Amino acid sequence: MGSYKYIVSKIPRMNIEKIEKSRLTPESLEITTFGNMFADHMLVCEYKQNVWGEARILPYQNLSFSPAMQAIHYGQACFEGMKAYKDQEGEVYLFRPDKNFERLNNSAIRLNMPPIPQEIFMDGLKALLDLDRDWVPAKYGMSLYLRPFLFATEPMITARSSNEFMFCIITAVAPDYYAKPLRVKVADKYSRAANGGVGYAKAAGNYAASFYPTRLAREEGFDQVIWTDAATHQYFEEAGTMNVFVRINDTLITAPISERILNGVTRRSIIELAQLNGWEVQERPVPIKEVEEAHRAGSLKEVFGCGTAVVLNNFAAIGYPDETLEIAELSEEESWGKQLKKQLTDIQNNLAEDPLGWRVKVEKNLVETILNS
Repeated sequence: MGSYKYIVSKIPRMNIEKIEKSRLTPESLEITTFGNMFADHMLVCEYKQNVWGEARILPYQNLSFSPAMQAIHYGQACFEGMKAYKDQEGEVYLFRPDKNFERLNNSAIRLNMPPIPQEIFMDGLKALLDLDRDWVPAKYGMSLYLRPFLFATEPMITARSSNEFMFCIITAVAPDYYAKPLRVKVADKYSRAANGGVGYAKAAGNYAASFYPTRLAREEGFDQVIWTDAATHQYFEEAGTMNVFVRINDTLITAPISERILNGVTRRSIIELAQLNGWEVQERPVPIKEVEEAHRAGSLKEVFGCGTAVVLNNFAAIGYPDETLEIAELSEEESWGKQLKKQLTDIQNNLAEDPLGWRVKVEKNLVETILNS
């Protein structure tokens, strides 16, 4: 959505401090909860006086900030979601990290924050993964979730953009995010984003604003919310923290990228895989009425959401104010969603060919090379 030039900082070398004793246990790689089993190390880099400083890899730890830190008061913060995968030979791979790098910097531009230099993001991420490669689960369906994030740190309560920022990367063991098909409620009052806003950016505040409507939906027996357009609430846009797809007969439909809709890396990958399969994909507005009519006619085959954390999850029901559309679960052979999830996961785990060149291998001994340079 934005444009930017890479800021190239002169970094003498990356500063790496190894943990004295790893916290990794066999149980660490068998967890079933998402987002709270953090690996041994983290990356930190500070921006002050209009320049990015030295990237540092440290043992995972708490950080100390002023209670006047700008991000707390004015929400100048954004993040990315990525994963690392381990194949049967123990090699570690990233999946399309260039897309996350581009999107993080587009988010930064929209929130008036300095873009991250490519060498800090890419080289820092690979060094961090090389150091913590034992934390990447080898079990199919599991991964190491990667959370790069950027936030304002200047201590002040003046309503203006910060002049100081911090970029960090932390990682956490990721199990299968959703184990069952979801029941989703269509939003007819609350909105996720509007034209001219920050819907296309992974701004922290986007997620905070979604929690209350999601709680209301869960109180009604649903798992997540399908967000609709803010102007009319007549079109599907996103689902929870996911992009949403609708399959009517043999056509896969998803809302086009806009100022309101996140340019999901998984979304784009699903589209490209479906097209490789020879399936028709349409990127166009998805009217609620069209979905309702297809359900009544028996031509609504499946609806699913996709994203980094969840990968892909089919929906079992779509709730409206006056009715709930129950969607029958299709078999592996009938479901495009299930087939696409397997195709994507197999590519990520190096169990299938990578026809579009999405995998990026994390070279071994990268940290030792840096330390000895």
